[in-house]
Amino acid sequence: MDQQKKVKFVPEIKGVYRSNYIELPKCIADASGIKIFGKRIKSVLFSTDVAIIKNTNADAVIAVYPFTPQLVITQALMLASDVPVFCGVGGGHTTGKRVINIALHAEFQGAIGVVVNKPTPNDIIRELKNTVDIPIVVTVTSEDEDIISRLEAGADILNVSGAASTPAIVRRIREIHDSVPIIATGGDTDESIIRTIEAGANAITFTPPSTAEIFSVSMKKYRELK
Repeated sequence: MDQQKKVKFVPEIKGVYRSNYIELPKCIADASGIKIFGKRIKSVLFSTDVAIIKNTNADAVIAVYPFTPQLVITQALMLASDVPVFCGVGGGHTTGKRVINIALHAEFQGAIGVVVNKPTPNDIIRELKNTVDIPIVVTVTSEDEDIISRLEAGADILNVSGAASTPAIVRRIREIHDSVPIIATGGDTDESIIRTIEAGANAITFTPPSTAEIFSVSMKKYRELK
C-alpha cells in the first residue's frame, strides 16, 4: 500500500476583477493554527488599510496602529473586512478605563480579539478579562518578558513582535509554556516564516506592501502600454 500522504486537490475560483489580491506566503499553511470560536486561524494580515484588508486571502487581520485607538476606526475596519479582526485597544499611551471601554466597544462591533501593547499593566489585563468575552492578545517584544504573570493576569494569546529576534522569543516562551497560543511576526521570506513556525508559533502575522508600492507596479505597467 502506498503510505505517502495524498495531496488534496483544492478547487479555486477567481473573478475577473478580484483576481488581484494580497496573497500570503503558502508556507504559513504549515503552522498549526489557533482555533477561536470554531474558526482556525493560521495567517494574520497586519494592516489598517481598508483597501488591502478587503483584498487579501489572510485568515484574519490584526489592526494595531501608533495612534490613540478610536471607535470610528474600529468600526471602519469591521465593515471593510471579510475575515475576523483583532483590534488594537491601546495599553501604552492609552491606558486605564479608556482601554476597557474601547475593548468592550470592539467586542460589540464584532472583533474576534483585542490586542494590548507591551506596556499594559497586568491589572488592566485582569480588568479586561473580567469585561470582555473575546480573547485578550498581549504583545511580547523580548525574551525577558514575564510570561507567567501575563498568563495569570488573563492573557489568552501572546503576540510576539521581536523583529529578527522573534524565533528566539517564541522558543523561550515554549520553554516556559508548551501550549499557550502564539501569534508571531514571520518576516518577509519563506525561510524566516518557517523558522518562526518551527520555534513554536501557531499563527503568523504578515506585513503586506503598502498601497503606494502596489500601485507603483500597476502604474509602471500602464506607462509601458502603447
